Amino acid sequence: MTQKSRPDSLVSKLLQTIDPSGIAARTVRRTVEILLNLIEELNLQVKELREENQRLRDDNNRLKGEQGTPDIKAKKNKGELSNHSSEKERQTPKKHTPVQQK
Repeated sequence: MTQKSRPDSLVSKLLQTIDPSGIAARTVRRTVEILLNLIEELNLQVKELREENQRLRDDNNRLKGEQGTPDIKAKKNKGELSNHSSEKERQTPKKHTPVQQK
């Protein structure tokens, strides 16, 4: 799956911005609240079903001898402690000793 802005995340953001308390008619307000709750539940179910579908696809591919989706961990930000660069080593000159032949 890609990291693009997915419709389910857009729906979640949109649901957070809707405020049914601004609706004057009580019956309409209650209907909107019920519909918003239903949309939220269905959105959650769709997300869970997509994840299950992907797990089943990966398992099916594994059973067929193919590789599944790689399990990529989130990058941990440790700052300078995780700097594995050899830039400093390349900048300092090293003294080379001649190889002695026998």
